[in-house]
Amino acid sequence: MADPKGFLKIKREEADYRPVSKRLKDYKDVSLPRSSEVSREQASRCMDCGTPFCHWGCPIGNYIPEWNDLLFNSQTTKAYKYLASTNNFPEFTGRLCPALCEFSCVLGINDDPITIRENELAIIEQAFKAGVVKAEISKVKTGKKVAVIGSGPAGLSVADQLYKAGHEVTVFERDQKIGGILRYGIPDFKLEKNIIDRRIDVMKAGGVTFVPNANIGKDIKTTQILKDFDAIALACGSRAPRDLNVEGRELAGIYFAMDYLMQSNRKVSGEKFNDKLIDAKGKKVLVIGGGDTGSDCVGTANRQGALSVTQIEVLQKAPDCRSEQTPWPKFPILLKTTSSHEEGVSRKWSVLTKKFVGENGVVKKASCIEVDFSNKDDKGCSIMKEVPNSAFEIEADMVVLAIGFLHPEHEGIVKDLALELDQRGNVKANTNFMTSKKGVFSAGDMRRGQSLIVWAISEGRKTARAIDEYLMGKSNLPAL
Repeated sequence: MADPKGFLKIKREEADYRPVSKRLKDYKDVSLPRSSEVSREQASRCMDCGTPFCHWGCPIGNYIPEWNDLLFNSQTTKAYKYLASTNNFPEFTGRLCPALCEFSCVLGINDDPITIRENELAIIEQAFKAGVVKAEISKVKTGKKVAVIGSGPAGLSVADQLYKAGHEVTVFERDQKIGGILRYGIPDFKLEKNIIDRRIDVMKAGGVTFVPNANIGKDIKTTQILKDFDAIALACGSRAPRDLNVEGRELAGIYFAMDYLMQSNRKVSGEKFNDKLIDAKGKKVLVIGGGDTGSDCVGTANRQGALSVTQIEVLQKAPDCRSEQTPWPKFPILLKTTSSHEEGVSRKWSVLTKKFVGENGVVKKASCIEVDFSNKDDKGCSIMKEVPNSAFEIEADMVVLAIGFLHPEHEGIVKDLALELDQRGNVKANTNFMTSKKGVFSAGDMRRGQSLIVWAISEGRKTARAIDEYLMGKSNLPAL
């Protein structure tokens, strides 16, 4: 136990951000690094509970009380080993995870929970600084070759596990650089791309081969991949966007969120792109969708110099504290105000977009109406009803649709292999993560639908074990 009375003496201290006036001028990380002393103090609050529900809340089962104690005692190398034993990429989750574990922290019953995510980030950054993050090269080489299609968090975790098991791993990515949604879907102000490059260098040192600009099914034939590799892991994400099929959708100036964010990330990194520039400078921007992707669009638009930014969400405003429907230790639906929201945005909830109105083929405003969810059906589910006489308009000469994704793209390798899909259009796989095609596995959003980075890592780890068992008959890789 870090400090038996730590949680009584020390209060939770949130991460600090750079001033809005400064961070809006660049795309650098909005967070300020936390001192080692503050990290030790925050780790001392961990009570080392008899039944640590943080384990239960974490999809990868992090050894949270153990490495909190080691962080408190400044045992960097040992803390890193505990952390890395369950989490392949704590530098990603430490910056991006919504920290499911913190909402199931026992201390959170009657006090503020431990800063688990920030403590995790402190450990991995201290480990990189100390030079203890190195490739774990297997002494035994199996001679088996595995292709990983997609280099997002799921694909990278598959590759990271399998090379440690002694397999020859090649990661294929259709974009110019490795990283998938980590690189192209998340702005630098949340995840600077040198953080990804640093991890890729470690994996390269372990023998993983990365092949960018390789669209399987187009640049490289699917039949060739089947011929060259003993097993294939599909981790292509869930990239088919959900559209808003209302009057005026065809107007210019309306974009999908991922198209907007991917282009912005390419521009910031200096990559070339052929698409027409999507620029919010001097425009009244409307972001439809209240999730994290919508928040990222808000932050991006403000950095591009938008005249104003409005974000609307069809669902009702979430509460500030737990409701009876999500008691501890369940993950609650709470109102989330991000660093991007703090930089300037008008937020509205319970708003349904009815149509877009334009001039000369370009969007100029959105016609909306307020909706109510107070009525329930026979099953107790909320029924959305339009509020009479509540129609209004929002001026907007740029609209970004951030309303989620439907399923993975079916063109290419999914179609080539005639893979069976589930009722939502995701790639169907059995309990061992194998698809309807023998030797072809699927992980992450491609299999389970759009989800969190920590779930993608969890899926990747489990898929890697399944592939190892398929190739070798047994596996020493962890089951979680």
